[in-house]
Amino acid sequence: MEKDDIKFSAKHLANKLNLRNVKSEVAKRHKKLKEIYDDNPQKASIIDSAVVKGENLDDPFHSKVLMNDELNLPLKTGLHRAVGGDHDYSTPGDILSAALAVCFESTLRMIADKLEIQLEHTRVSVEASVDVRGTLMFDKSVPVGFQKMNMEVELGSNNAGEKILNTLYRAALKSCVVYQTLKSGIPVSKTLKIV
Repeated sequence: MEKDDIKFSAKHLANKLNLRNVKSEVAKRHKKLKEIYDDNPQKASIIDSAVVKGENLDDPFHSKVLMNDELNLPLKTGLHRAVGGDHDYSTPGDILSAALAVCFESTLRMIADKLEIQLEHTRVSVEASVDVRGTLMFDKSVPVGFQKMNMEVELGSNNAGEKILNTLYRAALKSCVVYQTLKSGIPVSKTLKIV
């Protein structure tokens, strides 16, 4: 066990989070948010969004998704060659994988900032595996949906050893919204409007 690892007991980490946080921009912002959410818990409920408005409806292989209802950031999308697409833009599976990778890496960095762990290296790689015969209705015994996802995480730090980085990883698993959502699954409400 490294000398620095001994300092990072659970009690020590809890005390650091409660007593210090002067240097951490994440901690400063979270302190303000906690005050707001303590006074008005409804403000903690947010809605993220994405919208696809059909353009070039003659082309079944390409679309554009607008993300974030305030910014409407466009992202061109395509379909995977395995379902007949051109595989020339990000596919829905790529976007799902990106959501997990971005959320997990961001969670790692926020927690590290609060704990004054100086990260030198992060890499989060996500793969989602699917047998497309189900969605193409070629084989009714194959379920429609991703059968598994794999996430590989690399971490490096100049002031934290292996034990601390393992603790950071476990904390990110508990705090990553997209990971926890995918892990447990959620109901999806549906509506249809015929126009």
